[in-house]
Amino acid sequence: MSSEAKNIPYPGIPAVSDGAGGVVWVEINITHGACAYPITSSTTMGTGYETAVSDGKQNLWGDTITFVQPESEHSAATTCEGFALAGGRVTNFTSGQGLVLMKEVLYTISGKRLPIVFHIGARALTSHSLNVHCGHDDVMSVADCGWGILFGRNAQEACDLALIARRAAEAVETPFMNVQDGFLTTHTIENIKLPETEFMKEYMGDPNQKLRCLFDPMNPIMTGVVQNQDSYMKGKIAQRHFYDKVPAAVQEAMDLYYAKTGRRYRMVDTYRMDDAEYALVGMGGMMETAQAAADYMREELDLKVGVVHVTCFAPFPATQLVDALKNVRALTVLERMDNPLAQSNPLVQGIKASFADALTGLSFGSNGEFKYPKITSIPKIYACSAGLGSRDVRGGHFISIVKNMFADQPREYTVIGIKHALALSDGEDPDLRPQGAFSMRGHSVGGFGSVTTNKLIASFVGELFNIYVQAYPKYGSEKKGLPTTYYLTVAEKHIRTHSELAHVEFIPLNDVNAFNLGNPLDGIADEGSIFIQSPETDPQRVWDHIPAYGQKLIRNKRLKVFYLDTVKIAKEIATDPDLQQRMQGVCLVGIFIRVTPFASRSGMSDEHVLESVEKYIRKYFGKRGEHVVQENLKCVREGLKSVMEIPWNIITAPASAKPKAQEEVVFAK
Repeated sequence: MSSEAKNIPYPGIPAVSDGAGGVVWVEINITHGACAYPITSSTTMGTGYETAVSDGKQNLWGDTITFVQPESEHSAATTCEGFALAGGRVTNFTSGQGLVLMKEVLYTISGKRLPIVFHIGARALTSHSLNVHCGHDDVMSVADCGWGILFGRNAQEACDLALIARRAAEAVETPFMNVQDGFLTTHTIENIKLPETEFMKEYMGDPNQKLRCLFDPMNPIMTGVVQNQDSYMKGKIAQRHFYDKVPAAVQEAMDLYYAKTGRRYRMVDTYRMDDAEYALVGMGGMMETAQAAADYMREELDLKVGVVHVTCFAPFPATQLVDALKNVRALTVLERMDNPLAQSNPLVQGIKASFADALTGLSFGSNGEFKYPKITSIPKIYACSAGLGSRDVRGGHFISIVKNMFADQPREYTVIGIKHALALSDGEDPDLRPQGAFSMRGHSVGGFGSVTTNKLIASFVGELFNIYVQAYPKYGSEKKGLPTTYYLTVAEKHIRTHSELAHVEFIPLNDVNAFNLGNPLDGIADEGSIFIQSPETDPQRVWDHIPAYGQKLIRNKRLKVFYLDTVKIAKEIATDPDLQQRMQGVCLVGIFIRVTPFASRSGMSDEHVLESVEKYIRKYFGKRGEHVVQENLKCVREGLKSVMEIPWNIITAPASAKPKAQEEVVFAK
């Protein structure tokens, strides 16, 4: 352990959680209450908070927390306003249309100087169609309301920024939004260090002592009154007194957080920018993927690429961005939105304006208190829309973006990840996972319990084997009954790639139609493994039902093929009919333990591993009763002991004509 690490008083509590869980951990400990109306993808934050309320949770100062769910997001924001006016430390969780519906109230909250923190699972807005997945246009639609706005890249940052935003908000009586990518961060399981309760208590301070009650009848004041021509403008401009102090408050909160936890945050986070000739700039999880891509481009393509993540969008870090980007030849700004009628999308606009001010010798801030570095030229600034509606953003896309910047005729505005006249070609798609990483890509059906099972696996693997994990699902808003894909990566280092997995070592096929919907084995490594849900017990019959193209790939890559009738196991064990379908998914936990190398490498007994599994089964299913916990655990045990492997002699035997009765796919019914 380094001397620096020894001096960190609050290094954090190791855990495995998604971004939503990290936020909930913070808020149930430091607030008096939450007022929210459920909306995807922020719902799990609201339900997590409400669960703590139902358990009688008290905050760190002994106050029993409360949860209020009114009839809409607009009403939820209004309830937060009243809660804060009465001196309460309150929070809210929202996304997409819900955030837009609040907009009227957001102006009022900032105007009344109420230090509320809202947590946003950033989501694409319904425009030409409904989408419940990630986009930043909901946040940008309310960016003019007078709120501070912080963006996290992963679960750890979503958790830490919840505290940083709150401390800054209360220091300058200005509300803040803590933004994380909807689903891509809110629902992604990762290793995380939860802030200790002792630290949160010290860092935040007692809200009963810090916050003002503007409804105190012993100290009456006017708030929210009518102001006519003689006074409104004076009150509006007077608020700059508070806003001028916000940048310093954000930086103070970040600096203190670093001193106490060892986790460094800056308003603008730079990566390999010291000698960068080209820069990728953006906000949110895709910028971690950009870092991994930058490393690849430097090491394999000899391109000096750096990455800039805008952690603090408001107050806009104009001087910091100019300082970070002033020496590059060109930069591309990626945004999860598109506003075609604007001069540029919001982040591009801000960066262009910042460079214009710096070049013309202006300063930044109400009183010119922030000085730009002296520059004599402006780098080429390109724009790119990426990841709208959670469209996949891959390492190869960043390579295409950088190559566009030094092309003979660079495109000023581009898109990635789709086929369009404005789109850049995908080009190469390198494996950007940490060296030695192990990945699983599962193909299932919504309602089979596979997504929760994937979370369960990530949770116990990360904790038990003390390694890094990352797990997340891909499904549509219709979910139940339709194809679902789930991803898991295990590695010795932090996993930065926030994209769908094209390079995998293990592929479970819970979906009866997986082989009929494309090639589910695409991207599997040589000598990898697959699992097939099958009602058959004869390995030859299981093999015969695999399509010819799949058999050929299995032979060529020397894959191990495992099989088991998890449907039958679930039906025999589950006493609740509505859980019979879901419990087939949890059998995969036992199969994962048997098929993957982690348990055997550790030298742990099956019983030792199952003890950790039981802990997380109780976390995810305990509310349904002890019998459900035991039944799920029994499914895991059956998967562990009963999974079978097709012998290699069957796989390599010459193909023979199949009996007519075997021609149809019968992996499961």
